[in-house]
Amino acid sequence: MTLNNFTIREITPEDNSKIAKAIRSVLIEYGVPKVGTAYADKILDTLFEAYNIDNAIYFVVEKNGEIFGGAGVKQLDNYTGPICELQKMYFLSDARGIGLGSKMMEICLKKAKEFGFEHCYLETLPYMQDARKLYRKVGFKDLDAPMGDTGHYSCNLWMLKDL
Repeated sequence: MTLNNFTIREITPEDNSKIAKAIRSVLIEYGVPKVGTAYADKILDTLFEAYNIDNAIYFVVEKNGEIFGGAGVKQLDNYTGPICELQKMYFLSDARGIGLGSKMMEICLKKAKEFGFEHCYLETLPYMQDARKLYRKVGFKDLDAPMGDTGHYSCNLWMLKDL
């Protein structure tokens, strides 16, 4: 899949440090707290391994060998039931505003459905306005409280979508 010469593909072990750097860069750009968000996740430096399990997948956005972002889905942590979480969906500024977010969302949600999940959950922050617009556009609805326990206690907006 290519959009403005960007390719969306499954993560490989060689992508780990590049995607971790890209995600941290986006989080710093937005002034996201380093504690209680994806910034502090232990798995951030080993995303290939974290998603190399049943019913989980992570995709990266690549152009000319550089990683510009990514997103994945896997079972919602500390929750029993057919609910996955859309995780670690971040793009560097060069990859924003050209439809990559919509395309990535479409790919992730299709895989989640294939895996047998019935709902997709996500957590975000108030100032991630463009992301929230995209989530609403594809059918995510606001929740009053978090589900499961992701450890992202600084994220204070929660959304859910039926698959």
